[in-house]
Amino acid sequence: MDDDPFGDQLTLSLAAAGVDVEAVERVEGVSTGAAMINVGAGGQNTIVVIPGANHRFLPAHAEALRGRLRDSAWLLLQLESPLATVEALLRAARQEGARTMLDPAPAQALSRELLSLVDVITPNETEACLLLERPAARLGLAEAPELARAVRALGPRAVVLKLGDAGCFYSGPEGEHTAAAFAVTAVDATAAGDTFNAALAVAFTEGMAVPAALRFANAAAAVSVTRKGAQTSAPSRADVDEFLAAWTA
Repeated sequence: MDDDPFGDQLTLSLAAAGVDVEAVERVEGVSTGAAMINVGAGGQNTIVVIPGANHRFLPAHAEALRGRLRDSAWLLLQLESPLATVEALLRAARQEGARTMLDPAPAQALSRELLSLVDVITPNETEACLLLERPAARLGLAEAPELARAVRALGPRAVVLKLGDAGCFYSGPEGEHTAAAFAVTAVDATAAGDTFNAALAVAFTEGMAVPAALRFANAAAAVSVTRKGAQTSAPSRADVDEFLAAWTA
């Protein structure tokens, strides 16, 4: 009898979306990680995470993935796996030539050693404040430059502050850039940050300049918040291109 129906559902969903699931490893007797999501007014959410098999993702797995990292342009990570594993993957990616993007969520303190292995970190204002050991605050574009520079001083090569309906702010080797958010009616912000990161990695892989890459990522996130759910809200490339074409028409 299958003891992990969520794992089956997730694997099938990824495969149906064209994702290579060959490297997905099953952990016997442990369920796939799950999240309980409460969506409030305006599409904002609170999330309770049950890690499950995520906490069985150990540093040794990073070594087994070196071949895939060698063939990858980007490695995207967040903090729902053990920090030791995240650091091992960042180190392996750096050694194998893959660039790294880290969404520091769920928010927690991170060492300078780990942060120095990150090419692009993408915190929201709450996560940025925690990294800097500052009180959490709702900030906007006016405070973004100082906050981004302070996070970058901790070690990442570049910082993208995600500021919700205020847009985003980039600080990195190419300078500093602001990208306004698209005005849409949000129904569910679940997975908007993940969508943003994925689109940003696609844009950078395709060689887009920073301003265009930020705009592309903002567009993908904008489409996602107009839809309910997590996986179901993620737009296709055609969806994002169509959205951008409508805005520039």
